[in-house]
Amino acid sequence: MTADILRDKFLNFFKSKKHKIVESDSLVPRDDPTVLFTPAGMNQFKKEFMGFDCGFKRATTAQRCLRTDDLDKVGKTVCHHTFFEMLGNFSFGDYFKEDAILWSWEFLTEQLKIDKDKLWVSVYKDDNESYNIWKDKIKVPAEKIVRLGDKDNFWPSEAKEKGPNGPCGPCSEIFLDTGKAFGCGSPKCDPSCSCGRFIEVWNLVFTQFNRKEGGKLEPLPNKNIDTGMGLERLCALMQGVESNFETDLFKPLVDEIVREVKIDTPDNREAICAIADHIRAVVFTIFDGVLPSNEARGYIVRKLIRKASLHLRSLGTKQSFLYKLVPVVSGIMNKPYPQLMLRKENIAQIVLAEENNFIATLNSSNALFKDKFEDLLQSPDPVLAGTVAFELYDTYGIPLELTRDWLDKHHIAISEQEFIRQMEQQKNRSKIQSSMKGDVFASGNLYLDIKDTKFNGYKELLGEAKILKIIKNDAGHKKISQNDEAAIVLDKTPFYPESGGQVADSGFIIKGKNIFEVSGVKKHGKVIVHTGKVKEGSFKQADSVKTQVDAERRMDIARNHTATHLLQSALRKVLGDHIRQQGSLVAPERLRFDFTHFKDLSDAELNRIEEIVNNYILQSTAVTKKSMSLSVAKKTGALAFFGEKYEANVRVISIGGFSKELCGGTHLDSTCQIGMFKIIQEGSVASGVRRIEAITGKYAYRKSKEEESTLAEICHDLGVPKDKVIFELEKRLAKVRELEKQLNVRKLDTVKNSVDIFIREGVDVNGVRVIFKTIENADMDFLRKTIDAIKEKATNCIVALGSGAHGRALLVVGLTADLAAKGYDASKLILKAAGILGGSGGGRKDFAQAGGSKPENLQQALEELKKEITSL
Repeated sequence: MTADILRDKFLNFFKSKKHKIVESDSLVPRDDPTVLFTPAGMNQFKKEFMGFDCGFKRATTAQRCLRTDDLDKVGKTVCHHTFFEMLGNFSFGDYFKEDAILWSWEFLTEQLKIDKDKLWVSVYKDDNESYNIWKDKIKVPAEKIVRLGDKDNFWPSEAKEKGPNGPCGPCSEIFLDTGKAFGCGSPKCDPSCSCGRFIEVWNLVFTQFNRKEGGKLEPLPNKNIDTGMGLERLCALMQGVESNFETDLFKPLVDEIVREVKIDTPDNREAICAIADHIRAVVFTIFDGVLPSNEARGYIVRKLIRKASLHLRSLGTKQSFLYKLVPVVSGIMNKPYPQLMLRKENIAQIVLAEENNFIATLNSSNALFKDKFEDLLQSPDPVLAGTVAFELYDTYGIPLELTRDWLDKHHIAISEQEFIRQMEQQKNRSKIQSSMKGDVFASGNLYLDIKDTKFNGYKELLGEAKILKIIKNDAGHKKISQNDEAAIVLDKTPFYPESGGQVADSGFIIKGKNIFEVSGVKKHGKVIVHTGKVKEGSFKQADSVKTQVDAERRMDIARNHTATHLLQSALRKVLGDHIRQQGSLVAPERLRFDFTHFKDLSDAELNRIEEIVNNYILQSTAVTKKSMSLSVAKKTGALAFFGEKYEANVRVISIGGFSKELCGGTHLDSTCQIGMFKIIQEGSVASGVRRIEAITGKYAYRKSKEEESTLAEICHDLGVPKDKVIFELEKRLAKVRELEKQLNVRKLDTVKNSVDIFIREGVDVNGVRVIFKTIENADMDFLRKTIDAIKEKATNCIVALGSGAHGRALLVVGLTADLAAKGYDASKLILKAAGILGGSGGGRKDFAQAGGSKPENLQQALEELKKEITSL
């Protein structure tokens, strides 16, 4: 039974039990600061568990999840993963233990035909209700029902003693007995044993308590069901294989890896399986908008790519390969995630870029080691060496084995205990960062007892409303007075809340002469909250008020939002259909749009994009807004914004035949209202992601007038009309270049006459003549020729010349031929100094050059170069 069949079978079974099939949420949970990634099926239903009315009481999902707590076990066991799918069914104050238990048993034994005799169950030690249901209703023999404690059968684990506060409850787990041959052999072996004989299949959580401070458990008025069953593990059971990596979810990946490394032995299987696991996680995190970086979620993606690359290296593959697995993952997961096929090339390019960067780091590790362990070459310190080794691992991904080899060659001792200690500290920091913080369901509890806010801001900017709640200092208040900062909830509002990259409206809530200035608007569930300050008078709960959105600011925002849609259309037209939004900002004064693309945009491309958008504007095309079901919207080809979670009914913004997007933001009625569109900046923000910043309307007009004014000043100073300014500039620049050339010739003549003096002034370092000089306002060509002039007359000599000119720092290093023949290398000598200059360097053994943006550091760079030469 394939994974696709099992997934559908599960969802359809619970659909037959009147559950709503809810689409998998993103791996990046929205409005949830408690976790880095979605770790379980219940996460997207936190608000429903808190009591928010979502329109249904029963739900079922196949949720994509990511956990890194057991990263070191991946590949070593048959069932640990980073990325996995969790099958789950949920009840929000509807059915409870008996139905959850009955349906789980029915699905496993009747739908999947699993032998009842092979199934065992566990219950919480004090949960007699669940125990009796299993024994009396399901007829599971008492000897196959195991009572377990707070760590194993309570959710969250050990919550009664350790917290966090919030909903919690006992668990009941279903296990498959694989047989005595696979266990410890003890006659007392049961699911509490860790020998591996009993495989956990399904976890049923009964959230029936609310934990208070001090560990006090109060019964919840509405009891909930939250269950989770790993699809990968279920596949292994149903496909009759011992390992999850032998299922159809992994086998094509494993086979492709084996074809590449041409080695498939038990010793290598661990690395092969880890690679297969990690690439799935990488593909789906990038699919959900997380790009490799050194921070938070991006660091996890980068770490997984590096670990997979190191596994490949251990198998003999030192070139980029992971990116070739992206289409394989996309093919395996095509049925539940058809959008993945549309993104595979872009995702593969991101993986390839990251692989290449890491491989380049590994290949240049000798220079990195020399830099990081420089002080230890003179003063050995094993503990410090262990700390530095961990930094190299944590920052650059360089494995301890590679570091240890280099240290051994240079006779530097290392404390591996210190490395391990640093590693454990980092793991603990990661667990703290990625684990739940504070109360499990902390956010939004102030708005539980408030009815949904009616948003009428698409058609109205002025209106009347009633104050439903006032919040000050995180608590409800009956009244607020002048200068109080507070939050107000109204029964209806024209204020658009911050959402989908669009900033919130601002304006006023007014009651006669009493004024509350609205500076922020956010949405909690379906409740819209206005934050701000009382400017005049006071407000009370139940007051009738008038609402007034800042109309001019709203119009500026709408210009930029509609222009963002036009920009995406133009980008796809000029660059291709691979363009996908990766983030956006829509503010009154500007717009920002991040998108997937792997090349710098040329001036011609940017000009063409800007021209297309302005042509759209000139066409005065109507902007239509229609509400429809999500399924219908997707069938029409409407594009979805990155990071948005859409409800069953959505709003589709269509502009002519060139733009159609799902969007809840505020928009214009016609493109002509934008007035003018102007790109002000374009660049890279991450590997494979570009950013365009642009302005519209009055801001674009002002920018054009500023540029006109600047041009007029240049024309005035040059004494030419506008149509002659380029010709005049080129003429004058040519004259400047000619004068500089003549000056350099004279300078070079002077330098050639001074070569003997330079050589005499050089210092002797370990038997080598070393010359250091700074030359003011010299270009790279002049520095190179000076080096050549010195090398013609000198032997056994190193020359380092630097110059600061036009806001740039230049540095060159030359070696005489005899030193280069002895193994001295100018390209290595210059590396660290180049970094100090804020740039990079390279070259040949006998000559290297560097440039940077920090001319003020030139002397420091030369001093560093002296250290490098002295250490030879």
